[in-house]
Amino acid sequence: MNFSWLTTPMSKLPLPTFLWPEFLWLLLAIPLLVLVYIWLLRRKKKNVLRYASLSIVREAMGRGQGFRRHVPPLLFLLSIAAMLIAAARPFAVISLPSQRETIILAMDVSGSMRASDVLPNRLVAAQNAAKAFLADLPRNVRVGVVAFAGTASVVQQPTLSREDLVVAIDKFQLQRGTAIGNGIVVSLAELFPDAGIDLASMQYGREKPRGTSIDQALNPDKGAKKEFTPVAPGSYTSGAIILLTDGQRTTGVDSLDAAKAAADRGVRVYTVGVGTVDGETIGFEGWSMRVKLDEETLKGIARTTQAEYFYAGTAADLKKVYETLSSRLAIEKKETEISGLLALVAAALALVSASLSLLWFNRIL
Repeated sequence: MNFSWLTTPMSKLPLPTFLWPEFLWLLLAIPLLVLVYIWLLRRKKKNVLRYASLSIVREAMGRGQGFRRHVPPLLFLLSIAAMLIAAARPFAVISLPSQRETIILAMDVSGSMRASDVLPNRLVAAQNAAKAFLADLPRNVRVGVVAFAGTASVVQQPTLSREDLVVAIDKFQLQRGTAIGNGIVVSLAELFPDAGIDLASMQYGREKPRGTSIDQALNPDKGAKKEFTPVAPGSYTSGAIILLTDGQRTTGVDSLDAAKAAADRGVRVYTVGVGTVDGETIGFEGWSMRVKLDEETLKGIARTTQAEYFYAGTAADLKKVYETLSSRLAIEKKETEISGLLALVAAALALVSASLSLLWFNRIL
């Protein structure tokens, strides 16, 4: 558990919420206890003045006549306050180990990834960064790999074996076309294998259109359309998609429609833009084209799914992006009940209070 929030300035901390706020009225007892403590101190002074011997007065007043004699009661008072707040069952946003079970790496293997504006070229830089990402990721997180060009396919089903993932990434082969939306939908099919997503409807050939709609991809048989209830974007905590591409879609399912499908299922799609905005002209087998980074599309995908977009203009940038992603996916902020933590603090304060009272005054409070 990460307690860095304890050092955050109070003005920047989110206000806690309470499941049973009516118990907070019990905190009114704290100032009453302070008044009772002050009354007892004054009463004690009046009683000891009746003694004729000054030595007896000193003994009755106690050996710790400074602020030290108020420390145990103060700690005990704080313990009571912590227990009363815990009784109200407070919730706070804190950083906790991620509960994500599956991450899908959706990686572009289209011809544009041969561009060398990211050295040695976009594909090799992406492969190296992806393998470094796997090395930093907690070992209990399953990872799957989806490769997409003109079509999308699963090259490695979700697994805990980092060795199998590295082998799958090293086997990437460049192909024509860029179907970013297909890559997202195939990734969704891996996260939700029982959702009835028909991947065959996204393939195209001479007899199939190049721009298949998202409805056809997710529900190819409209007569047998499954009932589906959208959830809040970003609410799915058991998985996420990391999409790496230059963002220039040329075929397949519309990228933003696919992002909307992911958002409706609560899945965050973190997008990584590889390449430069100006791009470069590449040639292959007698043809040439200019390939540029389409940041707007990638930002739109991330925004729709409540995720983030990362720009990687160089190989070093790409590696840093994956390092950032691995740390963010390992730790996430959640609204969590902290009554147990406050109860522990209360017990510790009570124990310290009693120990100090015994050590300094040979009595408990």
